[in-house]
Parts: sequence; structure tokens; C-alpha cells
Amino acid sequence: MQPLAQGAIESQKVEESRDGALGASKRARQASVRAFRACLILLCAFAIYFALRQGIGAWYFHQNTPPAVERAAQWDPENAQYADVLANLAHFYSANPDPSQIVALCEKAVRLSPHDAHYWADLGSAYDWAGRPDDAQRAFERSLSLFPNSPEINWRLANFYARTNRADDALPLLRRALVAGGVDDRQVFALVSRSGLNNQTVMTRMLPPDGALLVDYLDFQVDSGRLDRAGEVWDRLLRSGLPFRIADAFPYFDALVRAKNADAASRVWDGLGRRFPAELAPRTADGNLITDGDFELPILNGGFDWRVNPVRGAAVRIEPGRAGGGGLLRIDFDGRGNLEYGDVLQLVPVRPSTHYVFSAEVRAQGITTDSGPRFELVDADAVQVTEDLIGTSGWSLRRIGLRTGPLTRLLWVRIARPASHKLDDKISGTFLVRRVSLKPQDERRTAKQPSPDPR
Repeated sequence: MQPLAQGAIESQKVEESRDGALGASKRARQASVRAFRACLILLCAFAIYFALRQGIGAWYFHQNTPPAVERAAQWDPENAQYADVLANLAHFYSANPDPSQIVALCEKAVRLSPHDAHYWADLGSAYDWAGRPDDAQRAFERSLSLFPNSPEINWRLANFYARTNRADDALPLLRRALVAGGVDDRQVFALVSRSGLNNQTVMTRMLPPDGALLVDYLDFQVDSGRLDRAGEVWDRLLRSGLPFRIADAFPYFDALVRAKNADAASRVWDGLGRRFPAELAPRTADGNLITDGDFELPILNGGFDWRVNPVRGAAVRIEPGRAGGGGLLRIDFDGRGNLEYGDVLQLVPVRPSTHYVFSAEVRAQGITTDSGPRFELVDADAVQVTEDLIGTSGWSLRRIGLRTGPLTRLLWVRIARPASHKLDDKISGTFLVRRVSLKPQDERRTAKQPSPDPR
């Protein structure tokens, strides 16, 4: 019996040892669970704390005032956007901005978000303003490498190059900005115009093959008073074959007229004729210097075609004519005012010291007052006028012979109505015009009387 008792005792000890080990293991697991839960609670507490700080920072930031942005940065100091915005606010709105402080804020933004191209561009601007051009160039070029197609970043680096006497390097960057369309064209043109670069170089390396951009550049040169450069742009536009409208040439044309450069204005009109033969060729007639004197086509409102300035109290339109008879220009006066009128007109290229004969067929329908419509021919030396037309009449011929002055190259032909000086001075009724002609006298044929027309 003794060996059995000894075995039972040993078995019991083994069981007790196993139970102790299991209990210790269980207690260890429980301790681990408690520790994990404690860590999880602690992590959650930290997450809630940081989320709360970020939320408070965002709340301040969206108030969009400098003090609020400063508070946002205090609550969330690891936010790169807040550092960058603070730098810009300090640069542009502080009474006495500190360059070193602005650089430090921008450097912080780049450190917190090293792959944001705009933060690098802002750092480049900060370095540039602080007088550190080498650092500025590295920051700007790093920005461009991160976002090479950004029009804003290309524009900012181009500005930096232009300020540091590297305007030639700016041209491909400006070309990208123009293609992307994120920068105002006029700002780009103004930058290169101040750079001293050759205009042909600018057009070749900066302007993309875009007719609208070439027209914008043409208008910029015209508005800047650089008609020689505008002429270069105009020549390139014509040679390019890029699409544009006839009316796009009119600001340049009118600038040449104001500069009294009749030859250049005529070349522009001739160039338009070659570029748009289907639209402009039918407007000319052999021997007649008046464009579309038979009113068969829509008015272009520019160049050597008819122009109509909209005026309250007078409505102008073209009425189609009968087969082979041409059209009519019709002016309806509404009777509401005493108009000083001169708003249907055409500019005509002429030779100096030359005799011309002007003629037009006119008709009145109920024209009131003592002052009716008439034609006026105006050059630098004199004004020639036809007889007024009032009341109601059939078709009649108005003719003027004139000799241009020794310096006259351009002649204005216009339909005018002087203001009345009578008590009953408000004009109403309709004035009709057809078959307008201006010819050198040596080419004049005997004018025929107007044919009957029931209109």
C-alpha cells in the first residue's frame, strides 16, 4: 500500500503544480489584457486630444483673420498649411514684416509637407524677398519639378528669372502658363515687354500657335502704343494661317488711322482681303472707292467698310434690294429728340490733290423739322456737304465734286443730321440711301438719273 500512497501524493503534487502554472498563466494573460486596455485607453485619449487640438485649430483657421490663424497654428503646430498662411500674412499685411521670421515659417511648411509644390514656391518668394537669390532659385526650381504644369508656379519662376536678368529663360515658362490659361495674358505680355527682349524672339519662343493669343498680343501692343511691334505681330498672324476674325484687325487698323499712317492702314486692309477673299472681294467695285456702296452685304463696322455707331433715337438697318438692284440703307428716326447725328460713316483711302466725284441716291419718308439728313465728306482741310432732305420725296441724286488737300490720304464719308435750332426740333421719319459712289473725276461717267423704284 505504501508505494500506491506515494504515487498518489506525487500525482496530487503534479496536479497542484499544473493548476498553479495555469493560474499564473491566466493571471499573466489578465495582466496583459489590462495593460493593453490601459494602452488603448491612453492612445485613444491622445488621439482625442490631438483631434480636439486639430479641430480647434481648424475652427480658428476658418475664421480667416490673422489673429485667428495664429491661434490655429498654436493649437495645431504641425499643420504645414497654417505655417505657410502665417508666412504670407506676415509678408503682405504686417506693418514691419521680418524676413527671417517669414523664411522660418516657410521652411517649417516645407519640412512638414516636403512634396507640396506651392509651399516650395512660397519659400522661394520668401528667400527672394530676404535677399537670398541662390536659395530662392533652388526653392522655385524644386517647386517646378514637383508640379511642372502648374501655370502659377511657371509664372512665379518666370518672374524670378526676369528680375534676375534671365528673361530669356523665362520665355518657355511663360509659354506653359499661356497654354495652361491660368495667368492673365496681359500680365505675361507686360512682363516680357519690360524685359527688353526682341519682339521676334518673344513671339517665336513664348507664344504658342494660337490665333486668339496672337490677337491678344496684337491688341496689347496697340494699347501700349507700340505700333512698330504691333506691325510685327500682325505680319506673323497673317503668315501663320491660324484662325481669327476680320474684326480682330480693327483695333490695329484704327490705331494706324489715328497715327495718320494711311499706307499701313491700307496694307492691313489688303492683307485682310487676301486672308478673307470670299468676305471682302464682293464689297469692292471697279472704279468705286466706296466699299459695299450698294449695301448688298452685312456691315463690318470697321476697316474701310461702313460703320454704324448705335445712337438712341435712330435705328439703322440694311434692307435687301430687288434682283440686280442692290440693297438699301435705312435710318428710322423715332421723333424723341433733336439729334446731332453723324453715326453712319465710312473711311475711304484717297490720293492727295486729286479731283473726285461723290454721288448717292437718297429718299425721304416723313422727315420732320427744318434739318434733315445729308452726306458730309470730311478731310483734314474741309467739309463738303450735300443738300438736306426733309419731308417725303422720291429717289433723287446727290452729287458733290471735290478736290482733296495736298496732304489728304483718308476721307470720311458720313450721313449726318445737324441739330435743329427751331422750336419744333425733334426729328422723325425715314431716310433711305442706295448706290453710293466715290470716283476720281477722270474716271467719271455721266451719272444716270435714279431709276423709278416703288419702295
